[in-house]
Amino acid sequence: MNVTKKHRNDIILLSILLAVGLLLFLVFSMILKNTGDQVVVTVDGNEVFRAPLDQDTEQWIDGYDGGKNLLVIKDGTAKITESNCPEQICVHTGEATEIKSVVCAPNRVVVSIEKD
Repeated sequence: MNVTKKHRNDIILLSILLAVGLLLFLVFSMILKNTGDQVVVTVDGNEVFRAPLDQDTEQWIDGYDGGKNLLVIKDGTAKITESNCPEQICVHTGEATEIKSVVCAPNRVVVSIEKD
């Protein structure tokens, strides 16, 4: 009888651990989900492009005075991958986030993320 009680307690403990693990997985999935987040691009202060962050796309942005920037939205990230500006700082900046924008000063292009 002692073996059966121990086996039953093991099953209860395992069930509780699985339930807690599933609950944590669901909570973190909802927190990290990008649904509703928007990529917003402005040129010289005027919004010229907006797209969902969870929809992969490539878009050329016409910047100030003939400037060109290639915006790539892929796998929930947004970044400028090509530009005709001289320093290429915007290309090397990396991904835009909710607290970090990507700026191409010569072309007056700003890529930012708006959270829902």
